[in-house]
Amino acid sequence: MLVPTRALLLSPAVLLLSATIAAAATDVPRFDVTPSCRGAALQAKPIGNIDSCVQNEQSARDHLVAQWDKFLAADKAQCLQLSTTAGEPTYTELLTCLEMAQQVRDLHKEESTTTGQGGKIR
Repeated sequence: MLVPTRALLLSPAVLLLSATIAAAATDVPRFDVTPSCRGAALQAKPIGNIDSCVQNEQSARDHLVAQWDKFLAADKAQCLQLSTTAGEPTYTELLTCLEMAQQVRDLHKEESTTTGQGGKIR
């Protein structure tokens, strides 16, 4: 069977991305948030401030470092993939994704412990 040349070129890129995500799932990744902050500051003109954005991103990264081991590996891998697929990743986006995944899991646990014990099913 012949494999198109385009598929052969894409395969190493997909493998590299997968390896990067798997490796990064063990430690908090390092993102260059400057392009994202620059874009946000331009969109928020005249009050947009790139320095404030970078400080917020550093704060989000610090929070990720402190909480990283508490997030599930599967959530980290999925959120890393989601946050890096769109282009310019940010720590706030990654943190939000991880917190939402954790909250959904907590809600499901709460519902499963109250179901059948007079609790309401939503």
